[in-house]
This record gives sequence, C-alpha cells and structure tokens, in this order.
Amino acid sequence: MPPLFKTWLTLCLLLPLAAHATNREQRLPNGFTGYTSNASVKHAPVKQTTLRARPGNAANARGVQVAAMSPKQSSDVLSRAVNVLGTPYVWGGSSPKKGFDCSGLVKYAFNDVADVDLPRTSNAMAQGHGVKVAKGDLKPGDLIFFNIKSRRVNHVAIYLGNDRFIHAPRRGKRVSIDNLSKPYWQKHYVVAKRVLPKEQQQLSLAKR
Repeated sequence: MPPLFKTWLTLCLLLPLAAHATNREQRLPNGFTGYTSNASVKHAPVKQTTLRARPGNAANARGVQVAAMSPKQSSDVLSRAVNVLGTPYVWGGSSPKKGFDCSGLVKYAFNDVADVDLPRTSNAMAQGHGVKVAKGDLKPGDLIFFNIKSRRVNHVAIYLGNDRFIHAPRRGKRVSIDNLSKPYWQKHYVVAKRVLPKEQQQLSLAKR
C-alpha cells in the first residue's frame, strides 16, 4: 500500500480521538458526536470514560457502566493496526515482517498498552479477557469476534468506528478494512469485548 495513502487513512481514523484528547468536540459522519473531556463537562454525565450498556447483556440489565481505554490508548492501538495495512496474512504470524493472522494482528496492536496481555488465539480472547459490550455500544479499539465455518469463535477484528473494522482475513489476503454492516459479517458475528488494563477491568468487575 502506498505510504501516502496509509498516512492519510491513519489521520482519518485518529482525528476523532485527537479531538477527544485536546478537549475539542468534533462532528463525525452518521450523526456521531466526538467525546468531550471532564474539563468541559461540569453539569452533565461524564461519557468519555464510562458507557451505559444497552439491554440484552447480563451486565446491562443491571445498569452497569462499562469502562473504556483512555483516548491515547485507543489511538495507539488503532495507529499500530492501521500502519500495517496491506501486510500479508500468515497463519501464526504476529509481526509486520512475518505477516499476521487475525489474533496475531490484535495482539500486535495492543502490544504497547500497559497492563494488557492478550491470549494468542481469538477463541481465548473471547473467552477470558475484557468486558462484553453490546454491538450498538462499540467504541474504537473494541474487539469483535466471529465464528466462520465453526460453532466457536475463530476470528477477531479491531473496531475502528462507523461500522468499520480492521483485520487479517485469511490465507491469500492482506490486512484490510471491512464493514460490519455487511450481511456476511452480521451472520457470523458472535460477541464484542472491550479490552481494559488490569486495574480498570478489576474495578469494572468489582462494581457489578
């Protein structure tokens, strides 16, 4: 992929997070409004670090709020993932030089987030790490899991926002961006989870 195009795409994806980090509110496509920091919200509920889950999730039914990564952490994850767009799929791969499989790409993207150590396989990520979030409450940096030709989770991707996600699809393909609204992905969608640093995850679970 041409370096200029990759740089342009990275900027497009990370500008909303930059607006968050610098206390500015940015209007995004499809009616989505960028988050505003605590410094500019004094009389309204804080929304940038917690998210009220929707009905349909066990935690949601109790009105539990789901924590989120910091804007910088989300930005770092998306930046690392987008910067390897076009890297060939390689089963067992987990680096730009050797290639990526789906979980290898995710583990690589989260590599620099402190206190996060993801399992190596997509099924293990879905089973044992993070907090479940409803599909309608997805945030950039959340993980989305699919079952393709299997009854259990065997594919994982990183949510970018606006129904887009980045993943390493399969043999013969390259790291690419796709759309969650496509019927194929809707059919194979299983669950979404929010990866949190250990302290935040323990705090979130303690509040339940």
